[in-house]
Amino acid sequence: MTSPTTSDVVAGLESLRTTAPPSVMVRTLIETGLADQYTTVVGPTGMNLFVAFNDTGVSAVVPAQDEATFLAIYETRVGTQAFPGELPPRLAAGIERTLRNGKLGTLPVDLTHLTEFQQAVLRKTAEIPPGELRTYGWVAREIDKPGAVRAVGSALNKNPVPVVIPCHRVGRSDGSIGDYAFGEAMKRDLLEHEGLDAGAVDAAAEAGIRFYGSDTTNVFCFPTCRHAGRITDRHRVTFRSQRQAEAAGYRPCKVCRPAAA
Repeated sequence: MTSPTTSDVVAGLESLRTTAPPSVMVRTLIETGLADQYTTVVGPTGMNLFVAFNDTGVSAVVPAQDEATFLAIYETRVGTQAFPGELPPRLAAGIERTLRNGKLGTLPVDLTHLTEFQQAVLRKTAEIPPGELRTYGWVAREIDKPGAVRAVGSALNKNPVPVVIPCHRVGRSDGSIGDYAFGEAMKRDLLEHEGLDAGAVDAAAEAGIRFYGSDTTNVFCFPTCRHAGRITDRHRVTFRSQRQAEAAGYRPCKVCRPAAA
């Protein structure tokens, strides 16, 4: 019996070659961090939300009616592929809690593909309570970048995890609700679902009112601050600017921080 030659061995090995099923490639991409998984959940107002996730946490949240729309937005915002999957119990519980109470809490989110500035903007935005509005200037000041108002707006417009990180709670400097990447109507729906009176916000903005003050505490707040909501009509004072409030002897609220301390 003669020993097989090298060419015989190679030929034999080649005869064993077979094409790997597509699932192997998908699993490899996911396990090496080159792709994420996604599923759908019901959002706060009954909207359909696609949620992408990986080992780090939630990487994208997209209000969309179909997979094609979601994938197009996801790949633009995150820059990777995503495949259908099932949420791990820890993430499923965290998302359910966040969507229910409107607070990010301990839900892990993957912002690693964003710049340090963009991450700072989103982390600060996550601190805004449900049903309250802050301004782009407020976010810029809070992260020690008071001159970066337009950059803050750009960062929020590219927020990969809207609703979870509530960029819908940031409005214009004139006190109005403003635009939203997914449409102003959705922004209003989300805010009203959280208890904000959109009509009252519109009226205050149109009247040029930027802050509410209490003549019993001499403190002024953003109109949607929970403390402003406790001021009775009898004791409510309105201001058109920080300067006007401070000239009247009022100091900024330590909770909503409408002005630098």
